[in-house]
Amino acid sequence: MDGVQPPDLLAIAVGNTRTRCGVFIAGQLEASATAPNAHAGEIEDAIAAATGKHAETLALAAVSSVAHAHLETAIAAMRRVVPALEPQIAGRDIPLPIPLALEDPGTVGVDRLLNTTAAYETAKQACVVVDVGTAATVDFVDGQGVFQGGAIAPGLAMMLAALHEHTAALPQTDWERPDPQRGPFGKDTAHAMRLGAQAAIAGLVRDRLDAYAEAYGAYPQVIATGGDAAILEPTGLVDHFVPELQLMGLRDCVRSALEHDPTEDPLG
Repeated sequence: MDGVQPPDLLAIAVGNTRTRCGVFIAGQLEASATAPNAHAGEIEDAIAAATGKHAETLALAAVSSVAHAHLETAIAAMRRVVPALEPQIAGRDIPLPIPLALEDPGTVGVDRLLNTTAAYETAKQACVVVDVGTAATVDFVDGQGVFQGGAIAPGLAMMLAALHEHTAALPQTDWERPDPQRGPFGKDTAHAMRLGAQAAIAGLVRDRLDAYAEAYGAYPQVIATGGDAAILEPTGLVDHFVPELQLMGLRDCVRSALEHDPTEDPLG
């Protein structure tokens, strides 16, 4: 997708917990910001911070969402900051170009498809994409750029919440990264719960990477994204950490749509 330069773009990815936004100028990410979905004012502030001096020159707003309850909030915030832009929704207004080898393509989340689109466009080879956020996903795109599927598990905060909600004695515990100086043994219950959640994500990634490598016949490149992806840094399993991967996927989908028929401007 190198032939067509996308227009100056505001990209907004609405997740289950956070909304991430970024500005691409001449195809390059110039600025980005993140805000929790629980605070509409902070989403507006994040969009304003990302757009900055480019607010008047942006030509297109591309939006993705896996949390439709928060989508309208993000769009309303965007319209207050850049009222001249009309949001184009990924998967509805903007086609998702990645080929799918799935039994039920209609159920796969747009976030996973955007992540794998950007990963393949960057790597130009088979890769595993790990997204550690509200949920944890480990997906595989093959050497021809086909999304083969993957695995979905609870994210760190979700694991901790489930332990509290489904037991009689385990406490309500917020996620924070365990201090390595405390060692490998949980020295209190909350510490033990956090260590267990962290190990579960690392084990998931290691297990799926081995399984994908066996099925594919080689170890693919591993790219990680998501708000909690940093917990994988000590494992040595990840080749590249790319926080803005989903935003890059939005850019790549816009570029693909323009390449498909640049004369008719399929993005309107």
